[in-house]
Amino acid sequence: MIRPYAFLLLLLPAAASCSRDTYFQPDARIDFASPLPANADSARVTAGRHYQRGPLGRLLLGRHYRRVWAQPVTVPVFNPQTAVAGGLKFGKVGGGFQTTSVTMTGSDGRSYALRSLDKDPYRTLPKVLRQGFILTTVRDATSAGMPYGALVVPALVEAAGLPHTSPRVFYVRNDETGLGAASERLQGKVVLLEEKFEGKQNIAGSLAGAQDLEESEDVLEERYASAKHQLDGESFVRARLLDLWLGDWDRHEGQWNWAAYAQPSGRILWKPIPQDRDQVFFRFDDGLLPWLGSKAVAKFRTFGPRIESVEGYTRNAAFIDERALAAVPRTAYQRAALSLQQRLTDAVIEQAVRQGLPREVYALEGATIIASLKSRRSMLPQAAEEFYRLKSRQVLVAGSDEAERFIVERRNDTATVVSVYALPLNKKNPASSLLYQRSFNPTDTRTVVLHGLEGKDEFLVSGRVRRSPFIDIYGGPGEDTVRDSSRVAGLRKRTRFFDTYRNNVLEPSSETKDRTEHNVLSHAFDRDGSGR
Repeated sequence: MIRPYAFLLLLLPAAASCSRDTYFQPDARIDFASPLPANADSARVTAGRHYQRGPLGRLLLGRHYRRVWAQPVTVPVFNPQTAVAGGLKFGKVGGGFQTTSVTMTGSDGRSYALRSLDKDPYRTLPKVLRQGFILTTVRDATSAGMPYGALVVPALVEAAGLPHTSPRVFYVRNDETGLGAASERLQGKVVLLEEKFEGKQNIAGSLAGAQDLEESEDVLEERYASAKHQLDGESFVRARLLDLWLGDWDRHEGQWNWAAYAQPSGRILWKPIPQDRDQVFFRFDDGLLPWLGSKAVAKFRTFGPRIESVEGYTRNAAFIDERALAAVPRTAYQRAALSLQQRLTDAVIEQAVRQGLPREVYALEGATIIASLKSRRSMLPQAAEEFYRLKSRQVLVAGSDEAERFIVERRNDTATVVSVYALPLNKKNPASSLLYQRSFNPTDTRTVVLHGLEGKDEFLVSGRVRRSPFIDIYGGPGEDTVRDSSRVAGLRKRTRFFDTYRNNVLEPSSETKDRTEHNVLSHAFDRDGSGR
């Protein structure tokens, strides 16, 4: 979602030159003044000819993908009765702040999302800015997105070995009434239709064998309610490296669905399904003012031969990255990068771009996109290493609302091992109780944050070393036990416990309880008993 407020003042002079009350094209069809025949199955349209600018506008605001938005292409006319086998019926109006979206239901119960290709960031702006040249300038930034980029992605994701949606582009007739309350808002627009991977009724094709399909919010709720549920971190890191390769910076938690698979151990493994590819091949910093803005906002990078800013590309996904990648070691990042390099061959790339883009758009941008994808592929191991380092500086290790035992072993100066076991421990087979294990090197990781959440949890910290990450312990509600016999030479407070005095048991070892100069256990309490 494009919100260039930080440099908005710089854009005002240029924006004033393109301000107008009626911004969007009145109808996507080129000859919209002539009636579309009732039996027409295709139409000649533009995704957004209102993004055309003169030489000065292109110099100041950037070329972006203006030619693509204004390029006439032929697309099918959307017919709810024939768009999918058995037809589609209107479900409900949805969508975010910038697009109009409708949920449609097929005769087999499967769900689909129909959403406008163009965007209107009107509702993302403060009310005082929703007018005149300011609004027009922010609207203009939509032209930095490749309108047909999502059509290229399915073949690439499939080659990468990940599940995917398969969006298709349509034109909605200007007299269409089969879209319920959204009919008027979508009439005359270019739209994308794609499957919705939510709910058991949508399990099909490559997802056969899954038990359920859910959004990130629901999956995380289940994950933290019970350790029986786990996220597939290795599949997620593969998907995230694919995002970097595609230049897709807007991968927040709302852009993922998850498929549940039963494991022999009795646990449930949730595998990621990427969706909503609105920002692939993003082209932003090719004008004077956007270039200045990209220096202030790292995520606004132009897709090109180099992967320019891993930190910027991953900023919007920080929340879901922290939770899905907590168990993934460096070796998995490199395995994923090398696997993608092998799978995403020249032939796969060329075919995906040629078949995905409309013929006229391929003529404009196909060769450039292909060359950039091939060049960026060579950078995947380097990007994977940088991504690993970013996500390893501080690592969140969360338990669940059930009882768990967190064991921290400061084994040596390069390895602090964190293990989490479900309680009560299976005494006959303790390994079956293991929920999490990862070794941390203080060179990469400064802090490991342990969250016990609810349940009666135990935190056991041991080992004598010279160097080790900080261990921050958040016990959560209920009674927890913390036993710390560790020592990091010359340092205090390498283990920090954040909770209230009440309902917690703190047990320094006999070796350290009378030697406060070496006791690294820090009771991080406010004196009134409230945690800080």
